[in-house]
Amino acid sequence: MTATDTGATPSDGGWRLFRGDGAPRRVGFPQAPPWRRFSSSHEETARPAPYLIGPAEADVVNAALLLRRPLLVTGYPGTGKSSLAHAVASELELGRVLHWPVNSRSMLHEALYRYDAVGRLREANLHRDRQDAEPGIGEYIRLGPLGTALVPRDRPRVLLVDELDKGDVDLPNDLLTVFEEGEFEIPELARLPEDQSAIEVLTDDPDARVPVVRGRVRCTEFPVVVITSNGERDFPPAFLRRCVRLDLPEPDEQRLRDIVEAHLGADALADTDDLISSFLERRALGELATDQLLNAVFLRKGGVDLDADRLLEAVLHRLGGVV
Repeated sequence: MTATDTGATPSDGGWRLFRGDGAPRRVGFPQAPPWRRFSSSHEETARPAPYLIGPAEADVVNAALLLRRPLLVTGYPGTGKSSLAHAVASELELGRVLHWPVNSRSMLHEALYRYDAVGRLREANLHRDRQDAEPGIGEYIRLGPLGTALVPRDRPRVLLVDELDKGDVDLPNDLLTVFEEGEFEIPELARLPEDQSAIEVLTDDPDARVPVVRGRVRCTEFPVVVITSNGERDFPPAFLRRCVRLDLPEPDEQRLRDIVEAHLGADALADTDDLISSFLERRALGELATDQLLNAVFLRKGGVDLDADRLLEAVLHRLGGVV
């Protein structure tokens, strides 16, 4: 196994890149963990490891797919709620996942589309001064992740609505009509004259455009909608009625071993019994995420001494409570 594979630095053979002594040095950075590698292209970052889920949970996912209903996924942090959307997209070859991360300021219309009226006015003045043709309105309208998911196509797209419970209390109800009708209107386009009935607009996909006719976007295949929630707030009954619910359990010891093997290889299970035991003990006392165990195993593979209490505590720290 090479230094790049294990996490050791090629320059000095050790894993300590930073020493805290103020002395400048150029070191070789080891390869990152598989889940922390990024691509410089527009293509989605590769996900080399399979997503492991039990048959009972997979059946719930299939129910949502067959019913064309949003899948509301709950569970403790680190149980794989967000990763489930990527797993469905990868396994069913549905392309890049459209991602809408929800926060307290999120509004439905921004997830549907954005219209840059100020930019259009500024550009119109510039082109008028130069006496050349102004860009069309489609250059200033970009569909958001939800709007892009509703573009008509033969195969559905996967939309991840991440942490909906962090949004405004009215946001779930605002989504009801869109989820029921599978369509929305862009008023700025609907008001255009008949000779401009079809306008190409930008989408949430890089460098991609789609035609919108008479300002209306209506799906032909309802998207695969995965909504995650950390249980910070209850949702209204009308919203819950339109969703298929899946609560992801915390993985048991055997599932943890399977996850470690899937991400880091079978050899990663050697000499990690103590880490798995420590993880299970600490998880019983408070919230821990599975990726924290993966971090610990990766460091152990790279020669890091995780027997030191302070380092182990830094990696396997509780997610709840005061930090």
